[in-house]
Amino acid sequence: MKVKALVIRIIRQFIRDRRTIAMIIVAPMFILWLVSLVFAGEKYEPTVGLVGGDERIAEKFENAVMFNEEKGALTALINTEIDGYLVIQESSPTIVIEGTDPAINNAVIHMVQTAIQSLQNSNVEKQSKPEIVYYYGSENMSTFDNIGPFLIGFFVFFFVFIIAGVSFLRERTSGTLEKLLSTPIKRWEIVIGYVLGFGIFTTIQSAIIVFFSIKILGMTMIGSIWLVLLITLILSMTALTLGTLLSAFAKTELQMFQFIPIVIVPQVFFSGLFNVDTMVPWLKSLSIIMPLTYGGEAMRDIMLRGKGISDIVFNLTILMLCSIGFMILNNLALKKHRKI
Repeated sequence: MKVKALVIRIIRQFIRDRRTIAMIIVAPMFILWLVSLVFAGEKYEPTVGLVGGDERIAEKFENAVMFNEEKGALTALINTEIDGYLVIQESSPTIVIEGTDPAINNAVIHMVQTAIQSLQNSNVEKQSKPEIVYYYGSENMSTFDNIGPFLIGFFVFFFVFIIAGVSFLRERTSGTLEKLLSTPIKRWEIVIGYVLGFGIFTTIQSAIIVFFSIKILGMTMIGSIWLVLLITLILSMTALTLGTLLSAFAKTELQMFQFIPIVIVPQVFFSGLFNVDTMVPWLKSLSIIMPLTYGGEAMRDIMLRGKGISDIVFNLTILMLCSIGFMILNNLALKKHRKI
C-alpha cells in the first residue's frame, strides 16, 4: 500500500507538471526532428573560381565562377563567396583553396583534379600536376581545428547560460530577490549588478577555457588571443543575460534545464557546427537569429583566418545588442515582482 501511494503521488506530480511531460516526450522528438532536417540536406557542392580558364573547364563544374584576373578570385575567396579557385598558367595549374574546412578542401581538390584529368587531348591535360596552395591553414588542419573555435564559444555559452539561470532562480526562490526589491533599489540597478557580479566569474571562465583549448589541446591559433578572449567574454555576457531572463519563467531548477532543448540545441545545429549551406532556405535563415552564429564565425575568423577586430565588428555589435536587449527584457520581467 505504501508503494502504491508513492506511485500514485509521482503520477499526480507528473500530470500537474506539464513542462516535465513535454521534456520527456516532446523534447526527444523535437531534437530527432532537428537532426533529421540537418542530415537530410543536399550534398554540399563547392563553388570554384576559374582564372584564365576556358568554357571547356567551366563545364566540368556545377558551380563555377569565371574571373579575368586572380585578384578578383582572391577577393571572392576572402569574402567566402567561393571555396577555391583554379589558375591556369603556362607552366602548371594552381589550385588555391580557402583552407579552414578540411572536408571542403578535399572536395575542391578532388573536383578540380577530376576536371583536369577528364579533359582529353587538351593543353590542360599535358600540363604537370596542379600545385595546391592553402590561403588559410594547411593540409595538416584537422576537423577538430575547424570546429574547435565554435566549440569554445558553445561551451562558454552553454555553461554560463545554465549557471546564470539557476543562480538567479535560487536568488528568487530563496527570497533574496524579494528582499532586494523591498529596498529603494531600482530594477535596472539589480539587473546591472547581477550582470557585473556574474560577469567577473564568466571572464575568468572564458580565459581558462581559451588558454586550455589553445595551449593544452593545441587548437590552431593564427590571430590575436586577446580578440578571442574579447569574443568569448561578450558571448558569455549574452548567455548570462539570456539565462537570467529565462529564469524568470521557471519555478524550479528542473524547469530551467527544460529550456535547453529550445534555446541551446537548435544553436548546435544551425549556428555553424554543421554546414547550413546544405539545408533548405528556411532552416538556413534560422541561423540569423542565433547568437552563437555570430560568436562562432568571429572565433573562426580570428583563430583560423587571422583577421583583425575590424573584420568582426559586425559580429560583436550583434552580440552586444543581444545582451542589451536581454537586459532590457530582464528589467521588464522584474515588474511582476515589484512596480518601481
